[in-house]
Amino acid sequence: MKVLITGGYGFIGSFVAERFYKEGYEVYIIDNLSTGNKQNVDFKHKGYVLSVEDRKCEEIFRSNRFDSVVHLAAQVNVKTSVEDPRLDSKSNVLGLSNMLSLSQKYNVHKFIFASSAAVYGNNDEIPLTESSVCNPISPYGINKWIGETYCSKWKQLYGLNTLCFRFSNVYGPRQGSVGEGGVISIFMEKVINGKELVVYGDGGQTRDFIYVEDVADAIYRSSYSRLDGVYNLSANTENSVNQLISALEGMHGSVAIVHSEQREGDIYRSKLDNSRIANDLDWVPKNSFQQGLAKTYNWFVQKHASQEQTRVKAKKQTAPSRLGQVIRTLMPYAENAFAFGFTAWMSLLLRDSLSDFIDIKIIYIILFGILYGNRQSMLAVGMSTGLYIYNELSKGREMLSLFYDPDFFFHIAVYLFIGLVVGYTVERKNTMLESKKKELESLSEKHEFLTEVFKETRQVKDELQQQIMNNGDSFGKIYSVVKELESLEPEKIFTSTVSVVESVMKSQTVTIYTVNKYGSYLRLLARSSGTQFDASKSMKVEDFPYIQKLLQEKKLFVNKDLKGDIPLLAAPVFNNGKVVAVISVHTMKFDYFTLYHQNLFKIIVDLISSSLSRALSYVEATAVQRYMDGTPVLKPEVFADILASKQVANAKHGVEFMLLTPIDAFDVSDETPQKVSRFLRETDYLGMSRDGKLLVLLSNSSQEEASFVLNRFEQNGIYMRMLDEEFSNA
Repeated sequence: MKVLITGGYGFIGSFVAERFYKEGYEVYIIDNLSTGNKQNVDFKHKGYVLSVEDRKCEEIFRSNRFDSVVHLAAQVNVKTSVEDPRLDSKSNVLGLSNMLSLSQKYNVHKFIFASSAAVYGNNDEIPLTESSVCNPISPYGINKWIGETYCSKWKQLYGLNTLCFRFSNVYGPRQGSVGEGGVISIFMEKVINGKELVVYGDGGQTRDFIYVEDVADAIYRSSYSRLDGVYNLSANTENSVNQLISALEGMHGSVAIVHSEQREGDIYRSKLDNSRIANDLDWVPKNSFQQGLAKTYNWFVQKHASQEQTRVKAKKQTAPSRLGQVIRTLMPYAENAFAFGFTAWMSLLLRDSLSDFIDIKIIYIILFGILYGNRQSMLAVGMSTGLYIYNELSKGREMLSLFYDPDFFFHIAVYLFIGLVVGYTVERKNTMLESKKKELESLSEKHEFLTEVFKETRQVKDELQQQIMNNGDSFGKIYSVVKELESLEPEKIFTSTVSVVESVMKSQTVTIYTVNKYGSYLRLLARSSGTQFDASKSMKVEDFPYIQKLLQEKKLFVNKDLKGDIPLLAAPVFNNGKVVAVISVHTMKFDYFTLYHQNLFKIIVDLISSSLSRALSYVEATAVQRYMDGTPVLKPEVFADILASKQVANAKHGVEFMLLTPIDAFDVSDETPQKVSRFLRETDYLGMSRDGKLLVLLSNSSQEEASFVLNRFEQNGIYMRMLDEEFSNA
């Protein structure tokens, strides 16, 4: 499944992207990096550096069919929205309308919009509910309120499933100093850097702080829910500035505090009622205020240490880089001075022989005009003028007389004209080149963007073409699973089940237990081989609450608490509505513990249930043909098939079994087989071998357990022994 997250490199967006990635989604991000940072997202994803109002966003939607769009990109600074309402509207209104239009056009299933508690304005109602009066007092709040209206209308007019969350004060790692939860990050930075905290007013102002991971959890869970409309997303708690400072002192030590006058328009108390989202989504914040602060503080401490290391390295590199910059700045002037010195030397040396034929100063002016443009050419004009005056004065002329000499003004005019013409021409050429360069960069950027989209589309196309053969969860794989379970012998299905689940779930810790007819005990039928996990051969249902819950509710069990003594996943296998077996996956890769793989496991178990029901129905329908007349003894060919399945299970999964045979021969028509069958478990078999021996097959039993069964038989007048010879001819 694919999700597009706008603003995905930002504070909240990076946590939302990370949550979707952990759940197995393909993550796509649009972010103009105005406040975001690519380093916030360190997992595999596809990112586009674009503004959400950019027309090029359509290429992204056209090339990818997104299941969900989470719109978090926004201008989040209230102060900026007041100073520049146009900028705020461009991002928070035009960007939203563009994303809504593209989502509707390209059939996005769910659109989630990040609104804000700022829509309520100065509302004294505590706590604020979704039905409270909205009266925003800033362009930021106004535009968020308008955004909610846009979402509502897009659902009404176009049927786009939209959901708006009014965030309270979100805080956590990676947060900057702006936004509605910014007071925590500001205080964190100042405390760690040893600066004093500025408290406006008495510090009794309260805010409803919610940890960013809880926000990400709610957004992810709502993405596949049926929720729509507007919901508050908050912790439903009030914490004052003084409580925040007290918690910081508990983690860091004493801090310096400076009190200032309360800011005009500052809301004194704020709390959002989250009961509606808690009831409709069955969601509550997992992190308390203290827990979230501790995680945030640890992150800021690590960030500070990393910045100190970077600062030390940068300080070592600053001096050489500054020196190089100074050298690059002064180099044209140094070259100009050197060239002027050479020009002056040549002019003085050859003034008597070449002065009537060529003026070297003109060559000097033209050369530096061509090389460096107007600034250096005019500098060359000034120095050439000074050199010309010096030459004239050295011939014995008076300074005053030069101002009455037309020839003097002619030379100066020539220098100035050449300097201006050459300098202007070169500057104009450089300006045109720079313009063309920028145009080329713009076209190159567009070409690169379209090339990336094209390559991505081709890659998806190639993956889809190869999916049937190569993808572990493809139709080809499901087909192979169905073929492996295609049997009318229950024992063969049980044996194949372990291999099938191992292959699909990529786990080597799979077990399958049968449930006795009273539902009180589970008996191990098969398990993964070559693993060290402990799999009990039998389990009493009343000793395992998760099994009781599974048998009562008859649905998939997921170990959400990650308890180490029970499986991660367990699912019932049905026959005619009754649970006859339980399949469990005990361990798996963390990346596979997702909703996608939980659904995949359920589908595979449903296939197994279907195959087993068909096999059991066949066994029931052919019972007369399976047993010897009037006896509970399986016919030789039927018993041979079951024994072959046990041998395969032993070879592939290490599942033990034992064969018993009577010490003395007896007729199958007498009461002895009936007597033997009464002492067998539901998973054991009584049958006749091809050479006429009566055999008892004890499933999942060792020699020690077989000895216990022999003693029980002997106590009831039945004398048997273990069969030591090879079983292949049984």
